[in-house]
Amino acid sequence: MIILGIDPGTIVTGYGIIKTTGTSRYVLIDYGCIRPPPKHNINDRYLIIHEGAEELIRKYQPDVLSIETQYVHKNPQSAIKLGMARGVVIVAARKSGVDVYEYTPTTAKRSVTGRGGASKEQVQSMLQHLLNLKEKPTPQDAADALALAICHAQKCRSPALAK
Repeated sequence: MIILGIDPGTIVTGYGIIKTTGTSRYVLIDYGCIRPPPKHNINDRYLIIHEGAEELIRKYQPDVLSIETQYVHKNPQSAIKLGMARGVVIVAARKSGVDVYEYTPTTAKRSVTGRGGASKEQVQSMLQHLLNLKEKPTPQDAADALALAICHAQKCRSPALAK
């Protein structure tokens, strides 16, 4: 199974693509970021994120998309913009027939490190180990996307975790 993980954002949208055969072994395919120019208006940034997601789906043909759920921190306006970024990615996936699964940041961290409150550095270190990488994956947005992909792989492997 090929899993595309997405950590959406209006400035940086991280992506991570892994392959799993149903065991606890993960093979890294690719990771990185979609970076719309910050000086572009927000609608143009949404278009760039959508087109970037479409290109990833076209290139890697993922079986599923694992995306971070939305949360409201302090600024409702930021949450709305983040929700729109999530939406354009979800539309790109569904237009291509790719199923979408959503996980909280805490769930993704727990799936990689065993702790929902793990630091970003701890997540990167465990990803380095799990994916047999020479270096920690960076930038952080891409590492978060890889954690989301692994989170979904683990949920699929264990029916008990899926509940």
